[in-house]
Amino acid sequence: MITTGIHGVRNAVSVGVLGTGSYVPSHVVSNDEVGAPAGVDHEWIFGKTGIRNRRWAKPDEATSDLAVIAGRAALESAGIRAAQLSLIVVATSTPDQPQPPTASVVAAELGADHGTAAFDVNGVCTGFLFALTTAQSMLAATAAGGYALVIGADVYSRILNPEDRRTTILFGDGAGAVVIGPSTGEDRGVLANRLASHASDRHLIEVPGGGSRIPATAETLAEGLQYFTMNGRGVRDFVTAHVPPAIREFLAEHDLTPADLAHFVPHQANGRMLESLSAELGVDADRTWTTYEEFGNTGAASVPITLDRAARSGRLNAGDLVLLAGFGGGMALGLSLIRW
Repeated sequence: MITTGIHGVRNAVSVGVLGTGSYVPSHVVSNDEVGAPAGVDHEWIFGKTGIRNRRWAKPDEATSDLAVIAGRAALESAGIRAAQLSLIVVATSTPDQPQPPTASVVAAELGADHGTAAFDVNGVCTGFLFALTTAQSMLAATAAGGYALVIGADVYSRILNPEDRRTTILFGDGAGAVVIGPSTGEDRGVLANRLASHASDRHLIEVPGGGSRIPATAETLAEGLQYFTMNGRGVRDFVTAHVPPAIREFLAEHDLTPADLAHFVPHQANGRMLESLSAELGVDADRTWTTYEEFGNTGAASVPITLDRAARSGRLNAGDLVLLAGFGGGMALGLSLIRW
């Protein structure tokens, strides 16, 4: 477990969120469309998940294409040029290709300077929190400060088995981004982070084939080992057992409770799961931001997409406490506490 911030590693430079951006593909996929191959309909999907639609990338759209658009929006929001960036970090588990990093493609498309370091982070659905913590810690440890573009982007539609109702109904494609840099006040910005992995539960979410252990072959493709798989009941049990206690403990370390939060931005795993999570924490619907109903679960993009929607609503006010919470494959958990 890694914890940084208020009662953890002291930041040499205070780093805050300076701008946000997001992008979802234009192609809307309804419950009836996605449910037909899996043998379920809109009523079944909505009842189980709260999802009505999701967006899927067009055949000519890759993860980097979505990430570039979200990144541009975040840079514009922050008033920062790509050439000013010290870091570009892309969180994804669906990269354009195994090599080079998707972040390198994004850097080139955005016109980032040759001095900008660009790399990927694979923390599955928690990836954005891992990327944000990494970038924020690197900037905070540098006396000169600097700016970083942190993007969560995934195109899960390419790795879903259309006949598997446990997975294909849940996921959408998208990208969300933030620009972070020197904050405007000593008590503002990213106050604390926590990252943890429960590696013994890693089997709950996986793509078995296509890596060095099971390289892609005609046989593995015929077996469907290239598809995303998930033990839904096991994931729900993991979230119920680990996420609420971790959030309470994280906040308590900083003399806070869920009641002190002005905004809660969780990973959009499943609407019914989020309803239970918010109720368990005592964070009402007015403070819990969601996008799952129209976009589904967008993997590493779900937290930054939802944060961008919150930021652009005009309801995030200076000084508000915002908690970002990611959880998913690994099995991993990530938390970031921000003073807006």
